[in-house]
Amino acid sequence: MRRRVASCFVLVADGDARPLGYYTLAATSIALAEIPEALAKRLPRYPAVPAVLMGRLAVDARHRKQRLGELLLFDALSRALRSEIAAYAFVVDAKDEKAAAFYARYRFMPLTREGRRHFLPMAEIAKLFA
Repeated sequence: MRRRVASCFVLVADGDARPLGYYTLAATSIALAEIPEALAKRLPRYPAVPAVLMGRLAVDARHRKQRLGELLLFDALSRALRSEIAAYAFVVDAKDEKAAAFYARYRFMPLTREGRRHFLPMAEIAKLFA
């Protein structure tokens, strides 16, 4: 945060300063060649398009299975959607298969062949909040 590379958002309970969970957001870009052709053909022919990267999403082990990860994800999606800075998509890095399955439940699509990086177009996020 001090280097202005990412912003961190922390979830705390009323009256308790201990974090329940957190996530970070940063600017990134997606190479046009990495976007599925059906979506890329509707985009300008720039080498890359702007995106928002959620670099970390974590929930304290004592508070798992309470849907706090979902709450944090939707807060991050909402912040990205409300931003006045244009972004084509929201990007996440799934650390493992369990995380990839979590993001798949919210219609995130694999961005890379390895399947660790996933994305969701901002137009789809807007539909979630409509």
